[in-house]
Amino acid sequence: MTSRTDTHLPDGQLPPDPDIDANDPERIDRPVHLRWRYLGVVALGGAIGTAARDGLSTAFPAQQEVSWAIFWINIAGALLLGVLLEHLAHRGPDEGRRRTLRLLLGTGVLGGFTTYSTLATSTAVLFLDGRGLAGTGYALLTVLAGAIATGSGLAIAGLVRPNGATS
Repeated sequence: MTSRTDTHLPDGQLPPDPDIDANDPERIDRPVHLRWRYLGVVALGGAIGTAARDGLSTAFPAQQEVSWAIFWINIAGALLLGVLLEHLAHRGPDEGRRRTLRLLLGTGVLGGFTTYSTLATSTAVLFLDGRGLAGTGYALLTVLAGAIATGSGLAIAGLVRPNGATS
């Protein structure tokens, strides 16, 4: 039997979840995304991230149908998400405070901060205006730069790994 890479337990076994009361049968099998506590954490983070994005995109409006503020927001969000997830992954299993931080900052703040729907809208507007090459370039540049930013974030967090963390 092979062992999991994120725990020292064999496949099929997970560590006990400290967020679940084993004496409460209704909560034992309840997935994380259905727990009110975590929904509230994600909603709070999402409100913060969305407000930050709105402030930046209002301060730096789109020019010629392209929002470069949104481009840089998406790239910064990808970089920060890479740093956050790599950092948390090497601190231990996704439980307790690490899970709360991941949901608050990763899913909530950075999920609300980044907006690939605006990328899609800007790209579509460029195509509808007869500027298909610009739309294609904008979309590809955003996706490729986001992938590079995420990889860079993973590398940065890997370089500053805490003492005792595994690789």
